[in-house]
Amino acid sequence: MRKLFVVLLIALLGCDELVDIKKIDGPCTIQLKDGTLIETEGIELLKSTGTLTYRDQDGKLWSIAVDRYERYTCGN
Repeated sequence: MRKLFVVLLIALLGCDELVDIKKIDGPCTIQLKDGTLIETEGIELLKSTGTLTYRDQDGKLWSIAVDRYERYTCGN
Protein backbone atom coordinates (compact mmCIF):
# COMPACT_ATOMS: atom_id res chain seq x y z
CA MET A 1 0.00 0.00 0.00
CA ARG A 2 2.82 2.38 0.86
CA LYS A 3 4.53 1.71 -2.49
CA LEU A 4 1.31 2.56 -4.33
CA PHE A 5 1.03 5.85 -2.42
CA VAL A 6 4.62 6.79 -3.31
CA VAL A 7 4.07 5.95 -6.98
CA LEU A 8 0.85 8.00 -7.09
CA LEU A 9 2.54 10.92 -5.35
CA ILE A 10 5.41 10.93 -7.83
CA ALA A 11 2.97 10.66 -10.74
CA LEU A 12 0.92 13.61 -9.48
CA LEU A 13 3.97 15.76 -8.93
CA GLY A 14 5.21 14.97 -12.44
CA CYS A 15 1.90 15.86 -14.11
CA ASP A 16 2.76 19.55 -14.14
CA GLU A 17 5.60 18.76 -16.53
CA LEU A 18 3.15 17.05 -18.89
CA VAL A 19 0.90 20.09 -19.23
CA ASP A 20 2.12 21.98 -22.26
CA ILE A 21 -0.37 24.86 -22.11
CA LYS A 22 0.14 27.90 -19.91
CA LYS A 23 -2.96 30.04 -19.34
CA ILE A 24 -2.23 33.73 -18.76
CA ASP A 25 -4.98 36.06 -17.56
CA GLY A 26 -5.12 39.56 -18.98
CA PRO A 27 -5.59 42.08 -20.09
CA CYS A 28 -2.98 41.09 -22.67
CA THR A 29 -1.42 42.87 -25.63
CA ILE A 30 0.17 40.91 -28.47
CA GLN A 31 2.48 42.76 -30.85
CA LEU A 32 2.71 41.18 -34.28
CA LYS A 33 5.87 41.46 -36.37
CA ASP A 34 4.11 43.90 -38.72
CA GLY A 35 3.51 46.26 -35.78
CA THR A 36 -0.19 45.43 -35.29
CA LEU A 37 -1.33 45.34 -31.66
CA ILE A 38 -3.98 42.88 -30.50
CA GLU A 39 -5.66 43.39 -27.14
CA THR A 40 -7.43 40.50 -25.43
CA GLU A 41 -8.63 39.39 -22.00
CA GLY A 42 -6.19 36.49 -21.77
CA ILE A 43 -4.05 34.11 -23.76
CA GLU A 44 -2.93 30.51 -23.75
CA LEU A 45 0.67 29.73 -24.63
CA LEU A 46 1.63 26.35 -26.06
CA LYS A 47 5.04 25.99 -24.43
CA SER A 48 6.47 23.46 -26.90
CA THR A 49 5.88 25.64 -29.98
CA GLY A 50 5.40 29.17 -28.61
CA THR A 51 1.98 29.45 -30.30
CA LEU A 52 -0.42 31.94 -28.68
CA THR A 53 -4.17 31.34 -28.65
CA TYR A 54 -6.74 33.99 -27.76
CA ARG A 55 -10.38 34.96 -28.28
CA ASP A 56 -11.34 38.19 -30.00
CA GLN A 57 -14.21 40.48 -28.96
CA ASP A 58 -16.69 38.33 -30.93
CA GLY A 59 -15.56 35.17 -29.15
CA LYS A 60 -13.73 33.75 -32.16
CA LEU A 61 -10.67 31.65 -31.36
CA TRP A 62 -7.37 32.67 -32.99
CA SER A 63 -3.87 31.19 -32.91
CA ILE A 64 -0.64 32.99 -33.73
CA ALA A 65 2.55 31.05 -34.48
CA VAL A 66 5.74 32.15 -32.76
CA ASP A 67 7.22 33.45 -36.02
CA ARG A 68 4.30 35.90 -36.47
CA TYR A 69 4.49 37.82 -33.18
CA GLU A 70 7.20 39.97 -31.67
CA ARG A 71 6.13 39.79 -28.02
CA TYR A 72 3.20 39.72 -25.63
CA THR A 73 2.52 41.35 -22.28
CA CYS A 74 -0.20 40.57 -19.76
CA GLY A 75 -1.35 42.18 -16.55
CA ASN A 76 -2.22 45.66 -15.43
